[in-house]
Amino acid sequence: MTETQDAGAAASPSRRALIGWGGAGLALGAVAAGGAVALAGESDDADPTGGAVAFHGAHQAGIATPVQDRLHFAAFDVKTDDRAEFVQLLKDWTAAARRLTAGHTVGDGAYGGLAEAPPDDTGEALGLTPSRLTLTIGFGPTLFDRFGLKDSRPAALVDLPKFPGDNLDATRTGGDLCVQACADDPQVAVHAIRNLARIGFGTVAVRWSQLGFGKTSSTTPNAQTPRNLMGFKDGTRNIAGTETDRLKKYVWAGAGDGPAWMTGGSYLVARRIRMNIETWDRSSLQEQEDVFGRDKGTGAPVGKAKEHDQPFLKAMKPTAHVRLAHPDSNHGITILRRGYSFTDGTDGLGRLDAGLFFLAYQRDVREGFIPLQRSLSAKDALNEYIQHVGSAVFAVPPGVRDQDDWWGRTLFTKEA
Repeated sequence: MTETQDAGAAASPSRRALIGWGGAGLALGAVAAGGAVALAGESDDADPTGGAVAFHGAHQAGIATPVQDRLHFAAFDVKTDDRAEFVQLLKDWTAAARRLTAGHTVGDGAYGGLAEAPPDDTGEALGLTPSRLTLTIGFGPTLFDRFGLKDSRPAALVDLPKFPGDNLDATRTGGDLCVQACADDPQVAVHAIRNLARIGFGTVAVRWSQLGFGKTSSTTPNAQTPRNLMGFKDGTRNIAGTETDRLKKYVWAGAGDGPAWMTGGSYLVARRIRMNIETWDRSSLQEQEDVFGRDKGTGAPVGKAKEHDQPFLKAMKPTAHVRLAHPDSNHGITILRRGYSFTDGTDGLGRLDAGLFFLAYQRDVREGFIPLQRSLSAKDALNEYIQHVGSAVFAVPPGVRDQDDWWGRTLFTKEA
């Protein structure tokens, strides 16, 4: 990332000490340094060379955007009861996100300011490109217990039920809000979350976070389908970012779906799914292919030759994952996936703590993830080899429309 300073910063490097970290000083920096890139297009547009993804748009970037290689996802707890303080944080975060996604440092940068004050940017991304960084914010159910928001909670933002086989760790579950950072460079993604957490110190605190690598789904047409840690192609039938009709039908909340502030937004379910890697690795190839209902090499469904051939579901075992997850088996249920693999050391018993961090975006959780997971948790042969150990659900507001807009404005001002 470049160390960019605006004219105001050069003339008054100590302004953060005078007016605080966020506010006018940071907004001016965003206009001068980040505006040109941030206004380059809709939030779903991306530079295929690894440059910047446009921050402004009708929808937040990081949903239908071409999936990047790395993830840092963080859930936060709110530590203040002061509505104005929390709204200011959202504005400060938005201003920082504009600069970060454009490839610039936060505020006055990592050096050159007052020696007696902490820098505005932590500095570990200096010299790095934007790496297609996207930052996506979501609001959890518990946030609506605060700030007089009870009547603004969407009916679609339901608490997830306990599914058969769930073994959820409370320290990896829930959150008042979340930020999803996706980038092609892990240091860029981590830098973004670290700086947002630093800005929010005292107002919010990280509840849990997850690093991910090796994307397990694609929203780019004709891109090679990634593989999960079980070695199988994952997300073959995922919604493409160019399929505007399917995105409108299955992903974006429309006018009349719920409260007006959510129009253009989406609903996110995040699940940390641990894989029993050692058991899977001792299973026969035939067993593995029967579990998924696909050829491990080509990804073709049972009885077919190519990955994208229309599957003949009845040729698969009744418990095959593909058969049970297919829209034809679920009254047409379709979700958009942005999954990532993870490895987090061992569990103390010599087994890898590894698996899939599953991110599912949909128009309504009640008509998407919940009925789909009920079916899978009851019958899927894959359940012998996986366990859901973390879970959260969030309402993802619409995109930041212009330089004067900010994350969550439609919720906190009731303006459409």
